[in-house]
Amino acid sequence: MLKPHRRGLRSAARLEPRGPHAIRATTIVAVRDERQVAFAGDGQVTFGQSVMKAGARKIRTLLDGRVLTGFAGSAADAFALTGRFEEKLQEYRGSLARAAVELAKDWRTDRVLRRLEALLLVADAKTTFLISGTGDLIEPDDGIASIGSGSAAALGAARALASHSELDAPSIARRAIEIASEIDIYTNGEIVVESVDAAGAR
Repeated sequence: MLKPHRRGLRSAARLEPRGPHAIRATTIVAVRDERQVAFAGDGQVTFGQSVMKAGARKIRTLLDGRVLTGFAGSAADAFALTGRFEEKLQEYRGSLARAAVELAKDWRTDRVLRRLEALLLVADAKTTFLISGTGDLIEPDDGIASIGSGSAAALGAARALASHSELDAPSIARRAIEIASEIDIYTNGEIVVESVDAAGAR
């Protein structure tokens, strides 16, 4: 099986939606501790300078709640990529690593897919990956990752809370999005949190 690789997050920034009419759907943060992994995401979808929707759901659970996915970027593109990832999971019998590797390969090489502008975070009970259209497949060393326009704020907040609080992963993820929503104009306070525990159950 192909092994996922780790690269810096800098290259992933190239997939931020471009132009005044880009549809942005942000922000997602993933936090992992010894008991569970949690994703939190806000509900804002922005078209150009206008808020089109405040309560969009950008986090999904797959395989009966054993896998989490979250997206940021062009909403339509992200939905298409999430659907493709779900197909890969089914094809590789729930192997998160293999599904993520194959999606990254397709995304980089397929003539249609490589035009899609989005980022995906995916996780199961053991592993978290960030997947980008440049072929990057990143497993964060500390189990914390974030994507979207408010990702820097959310990532910094999550790491600080993980190091200096007794909060569990879902609480850290929620608070990180709350902090991002106070800083980033494309992130709001309509927050959804989903988690998977160490046994792979929601």
